[in-house]
Amino acid sequence: MRDVRVSVCMAAYNGARYIREQIDSVLAELEPQDELVVVDDASRDGTADILRGLDDPRVTVIARDRNRGYVRTFEEALSAATGDIVMLADQDDVWIPGRRALFVSALADADVAASNLVLLGSDAPLPHPLTRRPWRLRSDRSSHGRRNALRILAGVAPYYGCAMAVRREAVGRILPFPPFLTESHDLWIAMFGNVHSSMRHIDEATIRRRLHDGNASPSRPRGLSAVLRARFMLARAWLAARRR
Repeated sequence: MRDVRVSVCMAAYNGARYIREQIDSVLAELEPQDELVVVDDASRDGTADILRGLDDPRVTVIARDRNRGYVRTFEEALSAATGDIVMLADQDDVWIPGRRALFVSALADADVAASNLVLLGSDAPLPHPLTRRPWRLRSDRSSHGRRNALRILAGVAPYYGCAMAVRREAVGRILPFPPFLTESHDLWIAMFGNVHSSMRHIDEATIRRRLHDGNASPSRPRGLSAVLRARFMLARAWLAARRR
């Protein structure tokens, strides 16, 4: 796997509290030829200072002086990545050792891969936002593209960007993100992979997810109007993905 070059894309914003621990866990997984691309979305805390203090040739930091939100920040990071495999990372989680190898293997014959997550501190499975039961992807459902897409539309598919990766050949089709996409870039990527029957689910958990008030992905059910807006946006994403 040393001949494969992996890019890790991270969007940073006011992440000073946790970002160094996450970056350390990422760099521990990467090979010498890999890269970590961090786009700082005009942070107002000490995030920029932490990023400037990193002393690793694999790290590229892109600083922005105007906040544009996490969707466009991830889009910029993906655009700057140069690796054969492009992995996404949030600023506040912790990678589980072996993550790189699992994704490189999964993307040998697929455009998009997604793994499971556990909660940082307990290693308990990610809970379903409604039932609170374990919420997992299953590898034997990787090929159920239409069914998985419908589950995305229904809001019951546990696809998280922090546990996803894309093969280089697909990045140019996923980008640019649709202009109407104001949230859930991860569900856009998952929709693309499922619409084109090129998705792989990884049974193992590769991320310890930190839950806190600043998470971009909500851990609790949202109001009805927000849910309806999200469902309409994802329906548009389904149509857009079919055209790419």
